[in-house]
Amino acid sequence: MRPRRSALYVPGANARAIDKARSLPVDVVILDLEDATLPEAKTSARAHVRSVLAEGGFGEREVVVRINGARTEFGAEDLAALATSGAHALLLPKVESPRELHEAERLLASMDAPATLALWAMIETPRGVLEAASIGAAGGRLAALVAGTSDLTNALRARHVAGRAPLLPALALLLLAARANGLAALDGVHLALRDEAGLEAACQQGRELGFDGKTLIHPAQIDAANRAFSPTADELAEAREQVAAFAAARQQGKGVAVARGKLVEELHVRDAQALLDLADAIARRADSFS
Repeated sequence: MRPRRSALYVPGANARAIDKARSLPVDVVILDLEDATLPEAKTSARAHVRSVLAEGGFGEREVVVRINGARTEFGAEDLAALATSGAHALLLPKVESPRELHEAERLLASMDAPATLALWAMIETPRGVLEAASIGAAGGRLAALVAGTSDLTNALRARHVAGRAPLLPALALLLLAARANGLAALDGVHLALRDEAGLEAACQQGRELGFDGKTLIHPAQIDAANRAFSPTADELAEAREQVAAFAAARQQGKGVAVARGKLVEELHVRDAQALLDLADAIARRADSFS
């Protein structure tokens, strides 16, 4: 299990920012060749990212590269150049159909990409949201769906408002597509860098909706995301009680138990154990950061 509470976008051409990311308490580093890179710098940024990946030094952090879209002149070249780069995953922007994932799969196979290289898909257009179910079911290397809430808000002609009401239907469809296919799901970014209360609220909302973590645009946002998407002490205590109560009930030949006055069935135990496993993984990650 990989914690993905915090996923920080880092410009692929910014050597200083990338070097700093190697020491940040972030779960995922997303080296960005798309929005954060000017068209005239994309070729050199790609080469720089390949060099950075060869150097390593990211420890237990998951390293993902956001490449350029399939409909741009840079997308196929990015895929070919990064197929054997050592990245954990390639993030495809503005995915609107499973065909884009299948085409990426074919190109990666032709470049002898390792089986461990995953694909992540950004859902950030109205068409992408409407096709989320088929995108999520694409199979193959697909491992995560990522909400691109900034582009989606603009495409909807909506407003960035507290509570994100205009985006909730799209976020729900993305989550349904992810969970129906066993994929990770990451929430979109919070653009207001000095809005600490708004960031905390957005992270908490993302956790309550069901996301695994949040994408970020600045290192100052990492702590809020890590806190919000980590199990609380009370949640872990309840999970342990549920596991223990169900185990005791099974020994008595019962299929249900009661913990904290709540009915506990096998599905609750699975969720409880997953929460405990996540906490263990986060603890190991914290040890690696220190």
